[in-house]
Amino acid sequence: MSLSVAVLMDPIGAIKPVKDTSLAMLLEAQRRGHVLFYLEQGDLALRGNEPWARLTPLVVRDDPHDWYTLGTPAWRDLREMNIVLMRKDPPVDPQFIYDTIVLEAAQRGGVNVVNDPRALRDCNEKLFALEFPQCIAPTLVARDPHELRRFVAECGEAVLKPLDGMGGRGIFKVKAGDGNLNSMLEALLAGGPHGEGRHFTIVQKYIPAISAGDKRILVIDGEPVPYALARIPQGDEFRGNLAAGGRGEGVPLSERDRWIAAQVAPELRRRHLRFVGLDVIGDWLTEINVTSPTCARELDHQFGLNIAGLLFDAIENTAP
Repeated sequence: MSLSVAVLMDPIGAIKPVKDTSLAMLLEAQRRGHVLFYLEQGDLALRGNEPWARLTPLVVRDDPHDWYTLGTPAWRDLREMNIVLMRKDPPVDPQFIYDTIVLEAAQRGGVNVVNDPRALRDCNEKLFALEFPQCIAPTLVARDPHELRRFVAECGEAVLKPLDGMGGRGIFKVKAGDGNLNSMLEALLAGGPHGEGRHFTIVQKYIPAISAGDKRILVIDGEPVPYALARIPQGDEFRGNLAAGGRGEGVPLSERDRWIAAQVAPELRRRHLRFVGLDVIGDWLTEINVTSPTCARELDHQFGLNIAGLLFDAIENTAP
């Protein structure tokens, strides 16, 4: 049965089609005979309590030079869609939160929104992992620079990062006693004139196993894909993120990886988080990506998978 599938994403003309997971989803939906529509943040609206969107017909191609064609946009009741893929990249700022409110109105009207709008609001990608203390390395989240410095000293070596970043941006590695720590904290905390911090910052004990890669494990309806993409730092860079120059290498899931996925899975299912990316370094869960997880195309190419196909099997076989 042909379904109407809308995707809310960043500008499609700016993606890297060879690596883009949203494009993989759209190609799979189109292959199944579904009708595609495209929208960006500025295309959402509420008419009273009714969710509307300026929807543009979309055709996609697996061509790195010519991957999409857009039709003529028109305002429509968003509840006319069967499925909405929410694939807007972070930051999860106030505008992103407002998007989820519109999408939740569509969900109440019977639209299958992936991932669940309320879960997108509630599950910060850095903080959500803290709900599974058995899976994480020592971690502190605070605004107080004195407490953050104390925790770095306790760890000996640590990683500092903001709560709303992605792609490795704004991440620092620091050792206890490093004279640059104060400057790092000033940048992350956006400290006020009296040294108080205004922005929450997360500090985690440094995990030396990052040298073997920061593994991205994709999870569909609580079931992990059997291979992960290890994003391996290059040269003097400690970050494995592909956006920071890391090299992606597919690896089978370890027993520890499967254990971590099993610990997290019931909560993912409870919150209707259909497509999630777990970040694992060594034995430790570091982040749970719920907004726009990536790496599907790399794993598909290396192992002959169809991860978007697994996702659409799950979507089509369950009610919203």
